[in-house]
Amino acid sequence: MREYEIHTLKNGIRVIHNRVTTTKIVHCGIMLDIGSRDESTANQGIAHFWEHMAFKGTRKRKAFHIINRLESLGGELNAFTDKEKILFFASLRDDYFERALELLTDITFDSIFPAPQIEKERHVILEEMSMYHDDPDDSLQDEFDSVIFSGHPLGMNILGTEKTVRSFKRKDFTSFVKEHLDTRRIVFSCVGNIPMEQVVRLAEKHLGAIPASTSKKKRIHFTGYKPKNVVLKKSVKQSRCAIGRPAYSFSHENRSPFYMLSSILGGSGMNSRLNLALREKYGFVYSIGAQFAPFTDTGLFVISFGTEPSQVKKGIFLVKQELKKLRDEPLGVKQLASSKEQILGQIAMAEENNASFMIMMARNLLDQGRVTSLQEIFDRVKGTTSYQLQKLANEMFDERMLSTLIVEPL
Repeated sequence: MREYEIHTLKNGIRVIHNRVTTTKIVHCGIMLDIGSRDESTANQGIAHFWEHMAFKGTRKRKAFHIINRLESLGGELNAFTDKEKILFFASLRDDYFERALELLTDITFDSIFPAPQIEKERHVILEEMSMYHDDPDDSLQDEFDSVIFSGHPLGMNILGTEKTVRSFKRKDFTSFVKEHLDTRRIVFSCVGNIPMEQVVRLAEKHLGAIPASTSKKKRIHFTGYKPKNVVLKKSVKQSRCAIGRPAYSFSHENRSPFYMLSSILGGSGMNSRLNLALREKYGFVYSIGAQFAPFTDTGLFVISFGTEPSQVKKGIFLVKQELKKLRDEPLGVKQLASSKEQILGQIAMAEENNASFMIMMARNLLDQGRVTSLQEIFDRVKGTTSYQLQKLANEMFDERMLSTLIVEPL
């Protein structure tokens, strides 16, 4: 069982650390409770653009010095932006932990957004958008987000639009940061063989010097979902299909059992019901899956697959058959026990990844104020009954509440 410790700095930034004595690598990151859902249609994509610009210059470093600072030691420096979070993170030998912490602090809080670099990075992001839209799976997910969360920031593309990306100036970045930065909603997370006392001392030295800030910005909760059936024509060879609906939030009591139900239906295992029905039995698809992504106030459930255009209707019919089985037939004792063991194994293996655990600690602390222990997750899975799963299936897999998106070849 992993143990962790938490320390809160005077400016409100929280430090969470898990000491692992069997590794020489430290994984650490600064996570901000800011994401693409905090944007408007006018500045769509600015959070992701900010993430890029953090590497392009601070008051004391130019872009090359930022890139070379850890990589010259064999370390890695990276970042990502999603719907609700931005994370700047690093992995390297623990001898250089302070160097990583100081650099992460510098790029997170002291970027200067130099104009020449904005122009360069603008073109990089436009290329990223082109590459992203050329990927059928990625573009399908974005299109489906806009179907489910129509008219809401959760439905907007994280990368933004070509129009907004071309419009951003330095003042747009500084305004966005000033409006949304809240030190009470920032976590520094760390996993490695470093004493907590050392982590706290260095966090006080570097992060403790950051002025306290608060944000009055409030996220718009998603309401008013209406099921839709949408067909799009694109330059693709294979038809793509997404079926789903809004789901449970991160703090909802049904989150864990619904994750289990989604895994039984279309999880990563080759023995998922959807994979057995559409790939193994009929050979209609190369891959098919069901994902459940919880957010702070809602969530997203989606089944996605690709197939020949002539087989789309049959594929959708088979998917709905599997949903109906889960609504109508409770899992047998052996089926339930086997599903639980498979999910427990997947969860246990995921926790072995130190970098992923570092990210999970930060996200948990921001979203629920604590880290859910492995034992607590195990207890929830073990305590789930067939009746609970069937009840959830009848609530969440009601065909009248599902939306469908089909992307067809031109």
